[in-house]
Amino acid sequence: MFEKVEFTNMCMICHENRVVVIDRKKKDWPGITFPGGHVEEGESFTDAVIREVREETGLDIRSPQLCGVKDWYEDNCRYVVLFYKATSFEGQLRSSAEGEVRWVGLDDLSKLNLALDMKDMLRVFTEESLSEFFYYKDADKWKYQLK
Repeated sequence: MFEKVEFTNMCMICHENRVVVIDRKKKDWPGITFPGGHVEEGESFTDAVIREVREETGLDIRSPQLCGVKDWYEDNCRYVVLFYKATSFEGQLRSSAEGEVRWVGLDDLSKLNLALDMKDMLRVFTEESLSEFFYYKDADKWKYQLK
């Protein structure tokens, strides 16, 4: 059995104790999050996250490391967000149409207006014992588990 899948990505860019965040303006998921976006048809996952980070932040990341996933099933499609970390980059930080980007202390992140469930998603990026943020429906209510 096959299922339709849509792949996207998100990248936590780290330098010392700071990370790059984007204040998303899109109505489908507004708030502070990490840069990322869709994987184009035929594009490698690594190339996609490098491209999305460049488009949204102006930074060219090198050697992004896969550190987890977020996934859910909705409207006959599985949605998969690949979580990456990057510590090697070059370029100047610049905002885009996606939203304003800036460096923020990792410890200060929880004090900001985070996108929905971003606080718990951050745990998958930072805790080695976790690798998945899984959304599921219980009756008609969305819930999630960290695995």
